[in-house]
Amino acid sequence: MLWVKAFHIIAMVCWFAGLFYLPRLFVYHAASEDSVSRERFKVMERKLYRGITTPSMIATLVFGFWLITYNPAGYMAQGWLHAKLALVALLVIYHFYCGHLVRVFSRDANRRSHVFYRWFNELPVLVLLAVVILATVRPF
Repeated sequence: MLWVKAFHIIAMVCWFAGLFYLPRLFVYHAASEDSVSRERFKVMERKLYRGITTPSMIATLVFGFWLITYNPAGYMAQGWLHAKLALVALLVIYHFYCGHLVRVFSRDANRRSHVFYRWFNELPVLVLLAVVILATVRPF
């Protein structure tokens, strides 16, 4: 079980790294004014989303659900896990919305400013704080 937990945490760290960096790339991409920069950001965004962030999300979910299988009745009776799973669901939606934005930028169809993406970049930070507190403190 400890190995599964370790791999769950490693995958989660990698997933959050991608979710922190990808919207930051959107900030710079939205602010870029030359075609060379825009093309470079398209490649970086695509590779980060497909090569690191998505595989890390899948691994996080697989290892997380694997952990639950060790004691499903015990875990599912705890309120903190329900709250954590709700936040994970929100994070998965955020992840796929980032994928949508990668496609929007790849078509040069972005209509939002870099300021929007600066605010958009803050959501996973708030979710991370809540998830870590729930998983560590288990307040309910």
